[in-house]
Amino acid sequence: MSFTPLTLVLAVVLVGYLAVVSPLLGKRSYDKLARTRDQDPTAYRRMFTFWSAELWVLAAVALLVVAVEPGLDLADIGLVIKESLDTTLGAIVGFLVAAAAVVLVLRRLTAKGKFVPGRQAVSHLLPRTTAERWYAAGLSVTAGITEEIVYRGLLIAIGMGALGLSEEVAAVGALAVFVAGHLYQGWRGMLVVTLLGATLTSLYLRSGSLLLPIVVHALIDLRGLVLSPLPRREVVEHAG
Repeated sequence: MSFTPLTLVLAVVLVGYLAVVSPLLGKRSYDKLARTRDQDPTAYRRMFTFWSAELWVLAAVALLVVAVEPGLDLADIGLVIKESLDTTLGAIVGFLVAAAAVVLVLRRLTAKGKFVPGRQAVSHLLPRTTAERWYAAGLSVTAGITEEIVYRGLLIAIGMGALGLSEEVAAVGALAVFVAGHLYQGWRGMLVVTLLGATLTSLYLRSGSLLLPIVVHALIDLRGLVLSPLPRREVVEHAG
């Protein structure tokens, strides 16, 4: 399948933005939040609003690419239900049980004052108030939906359709761009993102649908940002 010139232009612009511009903007805004959050109570809300808006715009561009490309349809980017309802619900319930176990372990570690792995990479994204929890929850759901459409669904389709790559190679390339988008987390955080992204990619390739990856992605982010307790030393710092 070869893309039309218009589709190729949109695809090149989108991939360039995802691979270079978005990671740099994300790191810049995260670093700014780290510097100004204690002095500016609106900094958290403004950054989360910007990130959410950016993700929805990117998803809209992805859908525009599908709309203008005759060789693509929604099924080609995973927006189709292929799993049976029982299979999907079973997988979701299994993940929820595992997530609940992780939350309990984190709470025990936090109660003992122990360091929780992976927390430092996103420490400034953690909400401190009820209002901030709602912003964190909104971004978690937004990322689950939009990032799967863009990074998993469309980028793999672009790699296969525009570059003639195999599904596996296109998936690896899409994963690399996805990891780059988390530049603000530093190399340790990006290693964790690589593992999680590979898991989501595997779910997509095995099922042929983004339904399960979207749900799992949103739940992972909700667990990480909204449901995980702050380490004791962070609570003390924030209270001061």
